[in-house]
Amino acid sequence: MIILAHWLLTTWGCLTFFGAYAWANFTILAVGVWAVAQRDSVDAISMFLGGLAVTIFLDIVHISIFYPRPDITDTARFGAGMAILSLLLKPFSCCLVYHMYRERGGTLPLHTGFLGPPQEQSAYQTIDSPEAPADHYAGLEGKGHSPQGY
Repeated sequence: MIILAHWLLTTWGCLTFFGAYAWANFTILAVGVWAVAQRDSVDAISMFLGGLAVTIFLDIVHISIFYPRPDITDTARFGAGMAILSLLLKPFSCCLVYHMYRERGGTLPLHTGFLGPPQEQSAYQTIDSPEAPADHYAGLEGKGHSPQGY
């Protein structure tokens, strides 16, 4: 549904904006078709998500530079409106595609730290780690001490 909506809006946007606008958006929509066809591929959906994010920036630049200002016709106004509507829907589409990316097993490649701890903490502890073992009573075995201190 996302691809169909953006294809229709991009087609109508091409009434006003040609060239780079059409190439960028139709290329990403082709990657989106690939992501739909390869339902188990994390690479396809991640490329589609990255492409959608890049086209948000490219659409802003393209619309702001090539928006027809003097004596605009109704057809050009309609095409520009559809391109702007497509641009406004792209962040929502990115959220939906990101949800599909997570369903396919994708994770964020970097952890910045301000979002909290990473989701998957490994129980693996290296030998040269300065941290103490998690079981505090493991060293008290066989010494006659009880965990309560009696």
